[in-house]
Order: sequence, then C-alpha cells, then structure tokens
Amino acid sequence: MPHLLLVDDDDLFRESLGLNLIDEGYQVTSFKNGREILAYLGGGGGGDIMLLDWRMPELTGLDVLRRMRRAGVAMPVIFLTVLSDEVYEEAALEGGAVDFVDKSRRLSILLKRLQRIAAGVAPPSSVSLALSDKETAARIGALELRFDTSRASWGERVIDLTLTEFRIVALLATRAGQDVGYREIYDIVHGKNFVAGHGEDGYRANVRTFIKRIRKKFRDGDPGFDRIENYAGFGYRWIPEG
Repeated sequence: MPHLLLVDDDDLFRESLGLNLIDEGYQVTSFKNGREILAYLGGGGGGDIMLLDWRMPELTGLDVLRRMRRAGVAMPVIFLTVLSDEVYEEAALEGGAVDFVDKSRRLSILLKRLQRIAAGVAPPSSVSLALSDKETAARIGALELRFDTSRASWGERVIDLTLTEFRIVALLATRAGQDVGYREIYDIVHGKNFVAGHGEDGYRANVRTFIKRIRKKFRDGDPGFDRIENYAGFGYRWIPEG
C-alpha cells in the first residue's frame, strides 16, 4: 500500500483521517504544518502521495506545493479543503496538484481517488509505439521529447513541464494532426474512467486548465507558439509544422 503524507493543522481532523486511512491499510506519516513537511522532504524523507490541507497558518498548502515543485519534488498531491469554489480547484491544478477533494466528502470518495492515483498512469500507448526499445527521444518539428527524463525542448529552449504536462504534450505531439478528445487526455492524468471536477463532464475544465498552463509555458519562450489547437466540443490537436 502507498505511503501517505498527511499535512493538516487541524489536530482532530488529522488524527481522525490518519486513523481511518491506517485502518484501510495505508502507511501514514502526519505533519501539522507546511514547515514540518518541507523539513521532512528536505531531509530526504519520502512518500508516495501527499494529502495537503489548503488553509494553514504561515505557509498555505499552495505555498508548500510551489516550493516542492521548485525543489523538483514530483510527488502526487491531493488538496484537502473546505473551499469548494472552482477558482480554488483551478489554482490547485495550475500549481501542480493532481486532485482537489472537499473535506466534507465521504471517506469512500477519497479512497477511490487514492486508488486511482496510486495505480499510476502509464505513458500513452501512442508514445510507446512511436519509439523503438533503444530510442529515448523523439523530435517533432521544433519539439524534442526526452522520454528517459520526461523533459521537453522547443527549439533550443527547455520547457519546464511537470510530468503530467509532459505526458499531455507527448500524447498530442506524437499524434500530430489528429484530434485527441478531452476524455483521452484526462485519462493519462488520473487514470482511465476517473472523474473529478463539477458535474458529469467536470473533467473537461481540468483538461482546459492543463492546456492553458502548457501553452503559457511554451509561449514564455516563444510568443508565437501556436501548435496546440482547440477542437471545440471534442478536445485538442497538435498542428504539424510545414
């Protein structure tokens, strides 16, 4: 079972949730604030998934997540919060979180999310098929994808993508010129048939957030970047060069 890192300044909530997760078979290490978890990670501590409170004194959960990502810690993070407004969910996803769960939801909901994330997301099959066993990189026009390090370059500039963003770019670019649906893109983020967000098609808003962030990162290096095109009502496509 995955090792969970639980970070929450509410002692009663932290203890109750921690015990429930332990009863479900998870290994749980708890922290009461952002400074404790950052010190733990900075000292070489690790885990498989982090459950992170959004509202904490001194360092908010978003502050903690941003510092983790700047330090190169790619551990999946689920935000736990009482803030259910979509603006907070969007901020969480833009910060690099993989999910956003209201604290009032039943434990069974959180357990399903954990199971999906713990199962991991395999690289898109189209990426695997595009490479031989010996190949670790692919060049598609000005884009270079390094599958051994999950790094992407546009021209001579390295684009600072998260692992999830890299997978999305790889999925689109290795199928350049083809339309890729919202559901297929979302499946490589959270796993097949996983659903988050608001409403039956809430995952579409999450995909749009990821694409918006990816476009911005490419345009920070190349203001004329226009390779990712929206196919209204369906998804996105990578426009081939030339």
